[in-house]
Amino acid sequence: MRKPPAEIVASLLAVTTLFAPAHLPPWAIFISWAGTFAAGGPKPDTLKKIWVTMPIGAIVACLIVAGFNLASQHLSGSAFVLAQCIILFCLNAGMMSLGRIPALGFVPGMFFGFASFFATFFGGFGPTPGNLLSALGATILMNAIGPAYAWLTANLGAHRPHAEELVPIGRAQRATS
Repeated sequence: MRKPPAEIVASLLAVTTLFAPAHLPPWAIFISWAGTFAAGGPKPDTLKKIWVTMPIGAIVACLIVAGFNLASQHLSGSAFVLAQCIILFCLNAGMMSLGRIPALGFVPGMFFGFASFFATFFGGFGPTPGNLLSALGATILMNAIGPAYAWLTANLGAHRPHAEELVPIGRAQRATS
């Protein structure tokens, strides 16, 4: 049996995101789905590194928002802006420094989770909009689905070779002569 084109499989999977319950963030699926292919495709090593690092980014983003909220209760004006700078710098640098640990070395994966959390929280998504932990859980869940969708796309869909993978007939015949 022939596989349907990958574009059809991917589009059918994309349609399923329309049915995400409880204001879950569908873009978190798309970010990690595309990120999986950008990182080398849904191979075991890619899946492992992306699934391990995305929650780290989401957690750090959650801590940044929590730190900003705490600082806003005690500071204002320039002192508050300075506190935000320090919070963001320290937590972001700490997150990126984790990339020096081989098992956590895929820093782009951290930023997939990081960006997804901010979009979820500030977009008012998650089961309880405006709740840090609700946004964190929704982000981690939806980011985790993206690589699974990448795997389904790669394994259920027929792929066309890229132009650079195609060998012109003339060259192929000369190479075999």
